[in-house]
Amino acid sequence: MKIKSFTKHYYLMLLPGFVWLILFSIVPMFGIIIAFQDFNPGKGIFASEFTGLETFKYMFELNDTMNVFFNTIYIAVMKIIGNLIVPLVFALMLNEVRYMGLKRTIQTIVYLPHFLSWVILGGVLLDIFAFQGPINQLLGVFGVKPILFFGRADLFPFLVVGSDIWKEFGFNTIIYLAALTGINPALYEAAGMDGASRLRMLWHVTLPGIRTTAVLLAVLSLGNVLNAGFDQIFNLYNPLVYSTGDIVDTWVYRAGLLNLQYELATAVGLLKSVAGFILISLSYFLAYRFTNYRIF
Repeated sequence: MKIKSFTKHYYLMLLPGFVWLILFSIVPMFGIIIAFQDFNPGKGIFASEFTGLETFKYMFELNDTMNVFFNTIYIAVMKIIGNLIVPLVFALMLNEVRYMGLKRTIQTIVYLPHFLSWVILGGVLLDIFAFQGPINQLLGVFGVKPILFFGRADLFPFLVVGSDIWKEFGFNTIIYLAALTGINPALYEAAGMDGASRLRMLWHVTLPGIRTTAVLLAVLSLGNVLNAGFDQIFNLYNPLVYSTGDIVDTWVYRAGLLNLQYELATAVGLLKSVAGFILISLSYFLAYRFTNYRIF
């Protein structure tokens, strides 16, 4: 009887989450029918003309479509690589600090940007890299002419990736530090008795000890290949950098809400969702295959 009572309480705890999921994730999926219509807001979904796959054909005929998907994948992949390597290297370096007060201070400082929104950080970055901002003033000391950083299409993707890594690497470091604490100290003692240097211990003890965590994070990140960060890019980009900075989410925003091309925006969003579902499913399959990770 007690077990059944506890089970009932667990279901009650899950109920708000299920209600939220149904209202905001399941019910809105009915709107994907707009992608197969010549949607007219005045007529509504039920009275708009059904056009089948015409919107998808038109989408692939546009020059912007392929460019937008390329930008999304390019920026997202660079973010994934950077947010895997930089936190790992930093965690290994921070793990070598023996003074705990200094170690905790550094850790607190570097993961603080994670808690700031891109609305705030976007404004800060635009001011720092402004034409007459601190960076250009510093470059001017060395005789370099001012650069319009966020107005140059060739620089924009790297600024986006670099600022995202700067914002998130401190928080991601916590995962690796937690994995480092799980390594048996006896392994380091045995390596030291065998005459291994700190570098040898790093290569033969530390890295193998966190290999599973690194592989798991790398595999699970596959699901974010089509998520290049709407909040960040929306607060940083401008028409001058659309050619290299426009991603699926920002393009859908402009097409759907600004240009009122509801069916086109829905079609692109639906294509991204289907591709994202496939990638997420693949990532969890690979996570289970290589690290025995499973949700249920």
